[in-house]
Amino acid sequence: MENINWYPGHMKKTRELIQESLKMVDAVIEVIDARIPISSRNPIIDELVKNKKRIIILNKNDLADIKTNNLWIEHFKELGYYVLSMNCMSGSGVQQLLKLLTSIQNKKNEGNIRKKPLRMMIVGVPNVGKSSLINRLTKKKSTKTGNKPGVTKGKQWINLGNDMQLLDTPGILWPKFEDPKAGLNLAFCGSIKDEVLDIATLALELITVLQKEYPNLLMERYKLEELGELPLDTMEKIAKKRGFIQSGNKIDYERTGRTVMDEFRAGMIGSISLERPKVKE
Repeated sequence: MENINWYPGHMKKTRELIQESLKMVDAVIEVIDARIPISSRNPIIDELVKNKKRIIILNKNDLADIKTNNLWIEHFKELGYYVLSMNCMSGSGVQQLLKLLTSIQNKKNEGNIRKKPLRMMIVGVPNVGKSSLINRLTKKKSTKTGNKPGVTKGKQWINLGNDMQLLDTPGILWPKFEDPKAGLNLAFCGSIKDEVLDIATLALELITVLQKEYPNLLMERYKLEELGELPLDTMEKIAKKRGFIQSGNKIDYERTGRTVMDEFRAGMIGSISLERPKVKE
């Protein structure tokens, strides 16, 4: 994981773009992945946005553990943010967001004869669902979307109607991770291009986590009577169950790894949260 270039040139430009554009907006919508709310939050955004109104969107809530998701909602509310749990692909939560934006807009224009438009910026790391959210808000395909990170490029102002405007920005990662787990979590959830990682090794890391945190879901999905003593043993059991065996009775680790990663990302293993808020002492 240490050899990955976490900070390509276009992400540096994105940081500069956010800095330049912040003075033009009233609020910032930050989209994060509900499965990894800490790893998918960019500390640079905290540093840049500072005192602007912040709306945290816990996206992909259908893929996250609902109990843990509710704990995250309370956590971010305690920090003083507006928080919404959403599934931007299906549109769940969009009406609540529009209601919240209207409320912010009305407060902004309270007492003003001439109403000013509400201008917002949408930010987030790659592949958290910014483009899907925009498409839901505009009820059309305003931006390109894709399962691969890094689809959105450049700056786009989008009219939402009702005198609201949204500035889209490309996904931005940060130069380095203080905690290596953050890099792994982003890779698990598809925010880092698979091309730069060994998929079998990544899947083994994920199986290690799931074997500890969600053993029953792992056993149920892959029809295992018991898990292996080690995560590698479990991976081999999965391969045998699925028939991923090469000539010479060798395990096809790459195909097994790809299957586990695809099924995790699609929610087929179950509703899983990889991070939980710290419990107060």
